[in-house]
Amino acid sequence: MTEDLKAIRVDHFYPHPPAKVWRALTTPELMAQWLMPNDFRAEPGHRFTLQARPVGATGFSGRIACEVLEITPPSRLRISWVDAAHPDGNRTEVSWTLAAEGTGTRVLLEHSGFDPDDPTEQLARQILGGGWQGRVRRRLAAVLDGRSGPAGV
Repeated sequence: MTEDLKAIRVDHFYPHPPAKVWRALTTPELMAQWLMPNDFRAEPGHRFTLQARPVGATGFSGRIACEVLEITPPSRLRISWVDAAHPDGNRTEVSWTLAAEGTGTRVLLEHSGFDPDDPTEQLARQILGGGWQGRVRRRLAAVLDGRSGPAGV
């Protein structure tokens, strides 16, 4: 199997209905528990920021400037993603696609737009790939299961 150098994909099943998963993806307080602190609003065109730790090896500032590009409740959310300190840098996109499956929900996350010929972007893709795995498979699951703190879903 050939590694996709342009995108990260995480496919995960949750034993929760789509409406519950959608709330965790689009409610700022819940999003902060599994993703990052934010000022997100579920409105097309809304610009918001996510706050992370800086990564010196890639020059990442720790602030991510985003915009809601598409929102179709309760099945699809797509946002832009760029380092807020480098707004003219590589702008990638992150999408979450939800599909009912039995009594649960299958979620496909795709973070796309990485330049396969840019070593810094490939390092960022590798770092983000591991981060997305943990956030989608463990941290979002903990929020959905009510194991992440008092807010719950």
